[in-house]
Amino acid sequence: MGRPVYLDCDTGIDDSLAIAYLMAHPDVDLVGVGTSFGNIDAHRAARNTLDLLALGGHDHVPVAIGAEKPLSGAWNGGPAHIHGANGVGDVELPRAGREPQTDESAADLLVRMAHEHEGELRVLAIGPLTNLARALDVETALPYLVESVVVMGGAARVPGNVTPVAEANIFNDPDAADRVLSADWPLTLIPLDVTMEHLIEESDRATLLAADEPLPRALGQMLDVYYEFYVATYGRRCAPLHDPLAAAVAAVGATPVMAPTVQVVVDATDGPGRGQTICDLRGERVGYPVQPTARVRLVLTLDAPFGPHLIERLTSA
Repeated sequence: MGRPVYLDCDTGIDDSLAIAYLMAHPDVDLVGVGTSFGNIDAHRAARNTLDLLALGGHDHVPVAIGAEKPLSGAWNGGPAHIHGANGVGDVELPRAGREPQTDESAADLLVRMAHEHEGELRVLAIGPLTNLARALDVETALPYLVESVVVMGGAARVPGNVTPVAEANIFNDPDAADRVLSADWPLTLIPLDVTMEHLIEESDRATLLAADEPLPRALGQMLDVYYEFYVATYGRRCAPLHDPLAAAVAAVGATPVMAPTVQVVVDATDGPGRGQTICDLRGERVGYPVQPTARVRLVLTLDAPFGPHLIERLTSA
């Protein structure tokens, strides 16, 4: 058995890549998945997750539905122009023969897994952080039950992707993000600074489409919509690897090089900075000296390009 990993996601296209990576990694035991609003609504995210798990031979993993809106305010719907109307590039996945759990929410499932795998559970959050914030309410000892938390979100030294300063996962529920990033657990943040630098190319999509197994072929089909959106950003058909890169860090399949532990504050106001992750990087010129009360490990660079490793993992499982 590998390391127990609990995934919280809003299953769109890059979430699908992350789920496939976790299923393919020999050292990962995916013990549960909770879904939330974000790329798509929480219920559709759960359906996408169940179908992907079945396609990848992991039909046993429990899936629970979580938050349908942020802790405060409303959710205005997912970005269909990025992830398609169904969240997975309008690809119709074979329908799994089971439904999400009805006896517990995503927050409850996370708490249960934390108790069942006390001291060992790695929590990976690649959507809005509402479910994790709710789990902290359910179990105040949660930070001391898990081994670690990895969050895909934020932007430290680069622009945001939904506002000039805010990344989507944090922007979708800044109040929840503020609670999660300030909780007393070992947390690693994977911001746009690193994810925007690691890409999946058109040649990689061709490799997925030519694979023998149905899951990588489905991923290759999904990427068509994703690539079209990112032409305006990169000038060619490719895409950044937000969620799968976070999955690889959680699974120790990607090695951070520059990853200082710094103070991070989330702007939860209603002004133009809403959703910004304000990272204290003032020590960068002297090697990031220790900040005594800092609690967030901020990944800024990796030791190698991630795209080739991802494609190898997805096509060799």
